[in-house]
Amino acid sequence: MNLHNSDKSLGDVHESIDPSGRKSKLRTIAAFFGPAYLVSVGYMDPGNWATDLAGGSQFGYRLIWVLLMSNLMALLLQSLSARLGIVQGRDLAQCNREVYPRGVNFILYILAEIAIAACDLAEVLGMAVGLNLLLGIPLLYGVLITLLDTVLLLYLQKLGMRKMEAFIITLVAIIGGCFLVEIFFAKPDMGELVKGFVPSIPNNTALYIAIGIIGATVMPHNLYLHSALVQTRKINRDDISIRKAIKLNIIDSALALNMAFFVNAAILVLAAAVFFTSGHQQVAALKDAHQLLAPLLGSQWAAHLFAIALIAAGQSSTVTGTLAGQIVMEGYLRLRINPLVRRLLTRLLAIVPAVLVILIMGEQEVDAMLVFSQVLLSMQLAFAVIPLIHFVSDRKRMGTFAIKPLTKTFAWIIAAIIIALNLKLVYETAQTWMASTNSIFVQGLVVAGELGLVALLLITILHPFRLQHREASINIHHPADMDSLQTAVSKPFHRIALALDYSDKDKRVIEYALKLGAPDTQYVLIHIVESAQARMMEDQAKDYETIKDKEQLQTYVNFFESRNLQAEGELGFKNRTKEIARIVKQKDCDLLVLGSHGHKTVKDWIFGETINTLRHKVEIPVFIAR
Repeated sequence: MNLHNSDKSLGDVHESIDPSGRKSKLRTIAAFFGPAYLVSVGYMDPGNWATDLAGGSQFGYRLIWVLLMSNLMALLLQSLSARLGIVQGRDLAQCNREVYPRGVNFILYILAEIAIAACDLAEVLGMAVGLNLLLGIPLLYGVLITLLDTVLLLYLQKLGMRKMEAFIITLVAIIGGCFLVEIFFAKPDMGELVKGFVPSIPNNTALYIAIGIIGATVMPHNLYLHSALVQTRKINRDDISIRKAIKLNIIDSALALNMAFFVNAAILVLAAAVFFTSGHQQVAALKDAHQLLAPLLGSQWAAHLFAIALIAAGQSSTVTGTLAGQIVMEGYLRLRINPLVRRLLTRLLAIVPAVLVILIMGEQEVDAMLVFSQVLLSMQLAFAVIPLIHFVSDRKRMGTFAIKPLTKTFAWIIAAIIIALNLKLVYETAQTWMASTNSIFVQGLVVAGELGLVALLLITILHPFRLQHREASINIHHPADMDSLQTAVSKPFHRIALALDYSDKDKRVIEYALKLGAPDTQYVLIHIVESAQARMMEDQAKDYETIKDKEQLQTYVNFFESRNLQAEGELGFKNRTKEIARIVKQKDCDLLVLGSHGHKTVKDWIFGETINTLRHKVEIPVFIAR
């Protein structure tokens, strides 16, 4: 276990796939395909099956439109996650660490780990149920067998990213193939199926199930995962290459998530065609569905295929859950641990509760645990969606790749729907817990937890707006009229430092520096990058503002060199006064020229450090250009 300086997402496979090295254009395009398939398995994991079964068995085909709407919501959010990773070269956890306060980040990290453990719980139970249904293995032993996939994951990681993606795609194909055959056996009514795409909510029970379908569709850990997986592709950092990567990853997401939609829709259609039409309208448990499929469809293969698909869904989801856990831990904590230990930790967090419940309460509580895992996922979802929208909307960090107003509007509408539905689900679950106990202490904890979640939600929403407002006070307009600068030569200083803030005051700073210099004077041009990412990552930052600041500093250097003057540019990070003083001392400058910001007292504390502070940190003359 160690703290590491490398901030590359999934460092072992970061930029390990180079699409430009492919022999044909088709292979180059195909090299971008894969990350979304690893993400898509989270949308068809065993935790989603219960809501799909309940919707189909109780209301036939009438809720299939909810699945379609959920899929469109997921497609937009996953495309935003991919955009974030491609443009900023950061995953969602890293961006959170750079923007939110440390205490908030720690809570977000804990919630993300709980969500991953909850998702892993659903996968453990789903795979155990599948083994029980197919081979008759008791649930307890099935849960313990899932420990063995730790070895499988480590083996896949050694083979490389493309092999792992191929393995997941194979499992997705198995799931899809199983349900394709199931649909063939079931022979659904296509006319009624088409009508199901017309939005309708028959009653309050249907509304509750629809909320469950939406709440179980978008998985929070997938947003962390996708923003990291896209960085396994090595691309050039020019606008054309970035735009191409975004486009191809959107296509990849559309194909993969449509496969997930097909699987979820197939489960609902299967339940509608088999259970709803035969009067078995209360089927929501995985075991019940398995036991009824064979007699109702007249083929034992129908039940076998259902179990095989369940095992494949559990196995595929567990691989991506572990990767998400690695991303979250390294992104929030900058902590890297042995992959085997990480996998065992995640798996034990899921296995221990499952074993205890099976031993104490019996196998009949498995479906209740699946529902509970979805509630935990719902509680964390908003804390992944909201920061994601903030980050991809920020033009200062995303530049021309920030999402357009229309996309931003749709994203916030989706976020509002998800937040409202999930808060409702969390509230109703909390009310159920409170009604089941007479302990004031337990009830107080539940209420405190609800209030804490609301407070954290407000901070998550409002803090980035506050940060943008604060950074907006820093004027970064780049002066274009370089030719009007004066080139008068005055005092023979050997090396003059210029503190530049890319405002209109830079013109005066450069003018006075040239007057105070001689033909052989060396000029050190200093600019302090003040973006959130730069404060955290310093010279490793790749956000839009840092890149543009480097370009502008080079423009200034070119201006001096075009007049046969010696100049070099130096970027500083974090604290302005300390960084300027450090560079001045390091470069052995004998004069510092900087502009006056014009603020005093209270305004000075708000808009920047005083010149006085800087003057006391350097041992050379300081010239203030007014």
